Amino acid sequence: MKLKCLLVDDEPPALEVLTAYVREVAHLELVGTCENALQAFAALQQQPVDLLFLDVKMPKMLGTEFLRSLPHPPQVIFTTAYREYAYEGFELSAVDYLLKPVSLERFLKAVAKATKTEAPPAPPEAPAGVNSDAFLYFRIDRKMVKVVLREVLYVEGLKDYVKIHCAAGPALVVKQTINSMEEKLSASNFLRVHRSFIVALDKVRTYSPSHLEVAGQEVPIGRMYRQQVGEALK
Repeated sequence: MKLKCLLVDDEPPALEVLTAYVREVAHLELVGTCENALQAFAALQQQPVDLLFLDVKMPKMLGTEFLRSLPHPPQVIFTTAYREYAYEGFELSAVDYLLKPVSLERFLKAVAKATKTEAPPAPPEAPAGVNSDAFLYFRIDRKMVKVVLREVLYVEGLKDYVKIHCAAGPALVVKQTINSMEEKLSASNFLRVHRSFIVALDKVRTYSPSHLEVAGQEVPIGRMYRQQVGEALK
């Protein structure tokens, strides 16, 4: 039996990402998208849903306020770029709380909580995650840009930004910390090798105790990361 889903977000790129994710999951059925709480209220009068993906910070009414107004709310997964709303979201018994940009892996984990089933297992690694279609979306210049993970060579941290170096095209600069990137890539074929660098393990051509070579570029290995790098590349 499919779960009927309604997406509520005032940002069209975010709606596009969530719509694409919902269509990837066989037991989810998208019944509509809304740009604010008033549209969502009208949609719920027409069509009851099982699962609501709800942005928090929207015009006219916050998502948390909207949820409080519903006498019999469906299961809710909050989606927002603002971490400070997380506590309030869980106070309202939300199933989960997704920070934008939302990765497919994190989306699946949230859906698994809602359906009380395990998320689809990742395909075995070969040494690199064999799922050649794995991707993430990042906000760049007011657009959500799709990055296919198998094309990423390494990620370079620049204070509050990261630079994603890919096999083709110019590097992509994203407003995000290296720590948050490490978390997003932790289940894939990537390894933190320095406080400012994450590399794709299958792209490493040579390495020494102090450096890796990735696509002709030298990437430093931090002293505290040497042991785990050595173990990963054995």
